[in-house]
Amino acid sequence: MLKIENLVACYGNIEALHGISLQVGDDEMVALIGANGAGKTTLLNSISGCITKTGIIEFDGQDITKRKAAAIARMGIIQVPEGRHVFPGLTVEQNLLVGTVARSGIRFQAGDNSEDLDKVYQMFPRLKERQKQLAWSMSGGEQQMLAIGRALMGRPKLLMLDEPSMGLAPIIIEELFDKIMEINKTGVPILMVEQNAMLALKVSNRAYVLERGTIKAAGASKQLLDNPVIREAYLGKAVKK
Repeated sequence: MLKIENLVACYGNIEALHGISLQVGDDEMVALIGANGAGKTTLLNSISGCITKTGIIEFDGQDITKRKAAAIARMGIIQVPEGRHVFPGLTVEQNLLVGTVARSGIRFQAGDNSEDLDKVYQMFPRLKERQKQLAWSMSGGEQQMLAIGRALMGRPKLLMLDEPSMGLAPIIIEELFDKIMEINKTGVPILMVEQNAMLALKVSNRAYVLERGTIKAAGASKQLLDNPVIREAYLGKAVKK
């Protein structure tokens, strides 16, 4: 599905990623974990076409390394950014409809997208209850559901999530991750950056550990979870098996 080889990404003259290689297979959920500043968000932004880079990024057998962000989104790579970034002055339903612009030739009207809206409302019933509510007035958890729902309206072939649990209460995180796993079970592969390394490793199939722009470890999530070096460095010394 997604294959990256020797990816180097820069902000101006500053190199942020140093030869990253990774893969996301069909139906997989893959986690990216690491400390702040490790390059996790930079990696997602590179895949989305928002950052200058070299190397090779292939998606569905096509080289997308030099493609523009809009073209990449139309191919089905949809990113939910860190901090949600919903449109505060739009209603829930209007925010969801914005997600359809990722698809080429789709008109920005609810009537044309009723089937997609129904699917999102089934996934997140709370959004249906609040479909006429302005996004700014919703809780952080509801806004995160809205951001993911907006991405689903783009019919993603690969969904990329950047810190979905950030700033949310534990009970909301549990509910949200149940939905993320449900989305993955429908056949949508997911590449997820997550600050909660323990949670990320528990729900994902495989994971990559990033440190200062390089991959320091990779493998099955369960194996990384059981690795004492990884546990001490990223899950805390107090964590016990």
